[in-house]
Amino acid sequence: MSGTPTASELTAAVARFGPFFALETHPRGMGPDEVWQPLSVPLLAARVAAVGDRLAMAGGLPPGAVEPRVAASVTHLGLAARILSPALAVAVLYGRVLAPRLTDLRWQQVIGAPVPLSLPDDVVLDTPVGVGADELSRRLLDGPLRELAALMGEFSLSRHILWGNTASAVNGAATMIAASRPDLAQRTRALTARLFDQPPLLGAGATRDGVFRRRSCCLIYRAAPGGRGPVCGDCVLAR
Repeated sequence: MSGTPTASELTAAVARFGPFFALETHPRGMGPDEVWQPLSVPLLAARVAAVGDRLAMAGGLPPGAVEPRVAASVTHLGLAARILSPALAVAVLYGRVLAPRLTDLRWQQVIGAPVPLSLPDDVVLDTPVGVGADELSRRLLDGPLRELAALMGEFSLSRHILWGNTASAVNGAATMIAASRPDLAQRTRALTARLFDQPPLLGAGATRDGVFRRRSCCLIYRAAPGGRGPVCGDCVLAR
């Protein structure tokens, strides 16, 4: 695609890749309401607790049995994927950077599904043209993704886990784009490969022989009874 998309055209185009790519828009400066909330430490704490309870229920464990750090990592991975997925799709489809400040985003507290995400409508329209990996890294990874990682530091997650989660979210978004649009696979993989070659993702994960492997673990295996759950396919612990 080329040209300058309208907000509705852009959101409709990226939503075709799946629920992790879906976006809504709101007027800049919109305050919180009963449904849409800005991200904050209290909101994150409530989400981490809810995710932990859901993981415990899935494993047949009592509420509170899952380590808060495990629930926090799973929470971070899901939120990072929601920011990254539409941004990567916009970069691939339009050659533009979609990178709002974290404080501009609005979320709904939904558990068990991709959390609804809304961006200021002027951010959707004001997407710089000519995106490369360096610009995407500077504006997106060093922007809202670094801000999210800083907030999640309140939950005792190491930078290795946080950037490993981010690398996993990049690979997951790229995989979904390529599966939905094989004609975009080469462009998508070329862009993500360059992202993995520079900070802050340098060393967080890599693709060899067509298989992506991160260099840290998201810890979800520890949510199973006895901490003996399976690891993810891209985990450093996978064999």
